[in-house]
Amino acid sequence: MSARDGLNLPRLPRGVRPLLIAAGVLVVLLVLVPRLVGVYIGWLWFGEVGFRDVWRTVLFTRISLFVAFFVLAGGVLAAAMRLAFRSRPPVVAPGQVDYLLPYRAVVLRRPFWFGFGIAATIGLVCGLIGQSRWQTLQLFVHGGSFDVRDPEFGYDIGFFVFDLPFYRLLVSWLLTVVFLGFLACLATHYLFGGLRLSGGRPGLSHSARVQLAVFAGLFILIKAVAYWLDRYSLLAGQSREPTFSGAGYTDINAVLPARLILFAIALICAAAIFAAVVVRDLRIPALAAAMLLLSSILVGGAWPLAVEQLSVRPNAADKEGAYIERNIAATRQAYGIGGDRVEYQPYSGVGTRPPPDVAADATTLANVRLLDPNVLSRTFTQQQQLKNFYSFPDHLDLDRYPIDGELRDYVVAARELTPSALSANQRHWVNRHTVYTHGNGFVAAPANRVNAAVRDAAGDTASSNSGYPIYSVSDIATGSTGHQVIPVDQPRIYFGEVIARADPDYAIVGGGAEPREYDTDSTKYAYDGAGGVPIGNWIDRTAFAVNYAERNIIFSGAIGSDSKIIFNRDPRHRVELVAPWLTTDNNPYPAVVDGRIVWIVDAYTTIDGYPYAKTSSLEALAHRGDPAAGPFSEISYARNSVKATVDAYDGTVKLYQVDQHDPVLDAWMSVFPGTVEPEDAISDDLRAHFRYPEDLFTIQREMLAKYHVDEPREFFTTNAFWSVPSDPTVDTNPQQPPFYVLMGDPDTAQPSFRLASAMVGFNREFLSAYISVDSDPANYGRFTILQLPTDTLTQGPQQIQNSMISDTRVASERTLLERSNRIQYGNLLTLPIADGGVLYVEPLFTERISTAADGSTFPQLARVLVSYRDPATAGVRVGYAPTLAEALDQVFGADTGNLATAPGGSPGAPPPPGRPPPGPSSEQGPPPDQAPPPLDEATIAELNAQIAAIRAALDRIQEQLNGPGG
Repeated sequence: MSARDGLNLPRLPRGVRPLLIAAGVLVVLLVLVPRLVGVYIGWLWFGEVGFRDVWRTVLFTRISLFVAFFVLAGGVLAAAMRLAFRSRPPVVAPGQVDYLLPYRAVVLRRPFWFGFGIAATIGLVCGLIGQSRWQTLQLFVHGGSFDVRDPEFGYDIGFFVFDLPFYRLLVSWLLTVVFLGFLACLATHYLFGGLRLSGGRPGLSHSARVQLAVFAGLFILIKAVAYWLDRYSLLAGQSREPTFSGAGYTDINAVLPARLILFAIALICAAAIFAAVVVRDLRIPALAAAMLLLSSILVGGAWPLAVEQLSVRPNAADKEGAYIERNIAATRQAYGIGGDRVEYQPYSGVGTRPPPDVAADATTLANVRLLDPNVLSRTFTQQQQLKNFYSFPDHLDLDRYPIDGELRDYVVAARELTPSALSANQRHWVNRHTVYTHGNGFVAAPANRVNAAVRDAAGDTASSNSGYPIYSVSDIATGSTGHQVIPVDQPRIYFGEVIARADPDYAIVGGGAEPREYDTDSTKYAYDGAGGVPIGNWIDRTAFAVNYAERNIIFSGAIGSDSKIIFNRDPRHRVELVAPWLTTDNNPYPAVVDGRIVWIVDAYTTIDGYPYAKTSSLEALAHRGDPAAGPFSEISYARNSVKATVDAYDGTVKLYQVDQHDPVLDAWMSVFPGTVEPEDAISDDLRAHFRYPEDLFTIQREMLAKYHVDEPREFFTTNAFWSVPSDPTVDTNPQQPPFYVLMGDPDTAQPSFRLASAMVGFNREFLSAYISVDSDPANYGRFTILQLPTDTLTQGPQQIQNSMISDTRVASERTLLERSNRIQYGNLLTLPIADGGVLYVEPLFTERISTAADGSTFPQLARVLVSYRDPATAGVRVGYAPTLAEALDQVFGADTGNLATAPGGSPGAPPPPGRPPPGPSSEQGPPPDQAPPPLDEATIAELNAQIAAIRAALDRIQEQLNGPGG
């Protein structure tokens, strides 16, 4: 009886076998060809951008790791099965039933191919997994020193960051491979009779006992090494106490000795198991394994638990003090928030001088930002779109430019091509990929000005041309016929955030007999930039046709011998490709640098495993709102060490070093020499547009909320912690995002571009601190933290928002506005002024309610809300007016609004002639030392009745205004 008959397998017809072989070959080709084509296209693209050395280094490292893990795993498995097969005993005694005989017969027909196939398959899986750890290998090879030593072992931090991850990777893979080898050996001996579990006396053959003992002993021996390395890993990660990170009292005084004890026990157990090679008694290795298991439970688990519960918990503040100090110092160093970069200043929270008497306040009030870049995207699109296939990002950006000798902040955006907005006849392949190829122009609007104030926001004039940005446009038309406020030499945009949303993302340019790209209604354009991969030959055209599954790339007459294909058009993605070791910021922004539009991308070096440093999530540095972005990696170190630029016309990528003291960047620059340009290569014009990145600041303020505390006992109690305030302008109330502001420097009164955030008390809403970081070249990255006293109650953003919208004037007009408008509050800015005071400014945008689906309505600035704590009465004054100047006059009195006046029409402009500014608001908050008294039920009922009566009266007035016909 054949093996096939024993297994009752059906026989294949003669003609089926060649078909199966052909099908298998076809499957292999379908899997391999696209990947080989992808490798070839990657080689072409990296050569085009000038980073082919990065491509080679990464590919070589991945292949090397793949081969190493493939050979290690496959070799161990093949050797284990080979040894077990060669030492197989006579299988079945006469008269015994052998249930494994049919399976053994199948294997014996081709034992080599069975063993090789299993080993190769598992080795292939291990190799594919292992090659993804190429960064760990490169950092191990090229990592250097931090010149900082850990407080427990005295090793340089570089050991924990660069060396330890590689050692742990190696140990974990050796454990995996030895365990797989043990299983392979065990299964082979069972199949061929070396291990008998039934059919007579159970037992092991001599060969099986020796081979299994060797594998088991090796496993325990490697486990001993893992116990040794676990000692160092204790210093990173979350402590047993949720208050701080790193090894605490229990870890150092119980877990660390336990690891040493387990290391010694594991060595003894490994020796005992190896003894089974010469001693036939299996009780010795069994007792050794039981001892190791029992020791891990008692020594590794029960003892630390007892120390934690009986010694540490009752005296935690005292026991953990020294380790909290380690955590504070390490976290500050790891996230760049130490004393060398952060300056703490006491701040009263109560103004001591009127704003006109403070020179810096004149600059601050003259540059108060009223245009919210997160609100105005549709306004920009409707007013500056020009064509249906152009648009702007959902969130605009802020930058600053010197205009007429004065530094001003602008809301900026690039007018990009939107392939998804092309109409039906425009979506033909030729049009989409060879005609509509690029955007057109750079659009900027002063952040503190609009064209005119909206006086009657609730009436018909709300839809008039008021409350809109004053645009400065640099595009093809203005470049040839008009004056550009921000001059641009090449306004065409082939690379951008919006363009990259298309799928597939490519454009084919140049090479035709005449220009064919749409430029204006009367002109065509032929791309002449350096960007793009040539596709003039048939090999390259075929490769891209396979890559995009598009036959038109081969047969289209629009492609000539000099044609190029432009792809990977997202600036952030281009930086990630040429520097895969960097984490890019979520928000690239366009800037005009030396006459060209470039995208500036902030990039970070991040690591995990910094001893005693607080861990954070990379969620803030990933795509916000992208459900496919998670899960997010944990980090314990972050530096904005690289600024990248991507030319919007030709896609040129440049990386610049901006941190000379980042050991992680030094290591990567050793891995990829020449990829990052030195800091002195940065032009003054480019440096003037560097912003401190918002994503990194978000992580740092989370750290500063706790790690501004110096005293360990105070840190442990958490009483002095801060919190990020909730965002009062949205219903979901997430954390308030930080905001860019152009403020007056306290020393020079010159405008300073800063990223700032208010901070409130821990789980409270009263203002506790004000964090800002400088973006100016001279003081870039310097933090200033204004700390408010803990014995006063300065209202925070959420409380101020409630005070402002509950003001009588605001509440009454809001009722009218909501009849025909959607109301959206802009960014609530917190500004330190008046030598100790805090000014809140919030723009209010309205949008007419429309049933049309064409998006014809869009936000306009209608009102400005201002709030300030009156130092005389300790109450809160609220200003509410069409212009910032009028709102400031309501709060501070006449003439203060003149500080906010800007030429050309502005919310800071003075009130029209014959209309005096309203007097100060009578709405005042509670004294700073007490909370508002609670209202009883009778008072609440009376207030509700009054509100209902006011609304009824307003309804009657509106009916009379509408007339009988409605």
